[in-house]
Formats: sequence, structure tokens, C-alpha cells
Amino acid sequence: MMLTICTLLFLGNIGPTEWIIIAVLLVFMFGGKKIPELARGLGRGIREFKDASKEVKKEIQDGIKDDTKNA
Repeated sequence: MMLTICTLLFLGNIGPTEWIIIAVLLVFMFGGKKIPELARGLGRGIREFKDASKEVKKEIQDGIKDDTKNA
């Protein structure tokens, strides 16, 4: 059974009205100009994390290939 983010955060089923309220609160808290900057920063962080994880996977695979060559 796949858990959704809402279930993990104990929010239950969030409907469209709740999402609108959340969006309005975010705009009120951060302002309309700050939200795109926050989203960009989040996107960059996710991209860096993915790149780092790919690099680690590649290093592990290269290490396994080297071990099989030397054996």
C-alpha cells in the first residue's frame, strides 16, 4: 500500500479548498515575489542531491567493476 505525503504528514485527505487556503497562507507569509525564489532554491537543491546520488552510484559501480577485473 502506497502512502501519500498527506498521510505521512497526518493531514488525511486534503481537498481543493484546503489547498487553496494553504496557497493563500503561503502567499500571505512569504509574499508573491519570494515564492518563486524559494521554489528555484528548492529545485536547485533537489537537482544537486540527484547529481550527488548519481555520482555515488557511479563510483560504487566502478569499484565493483575494478574488483571483478582484479579477481
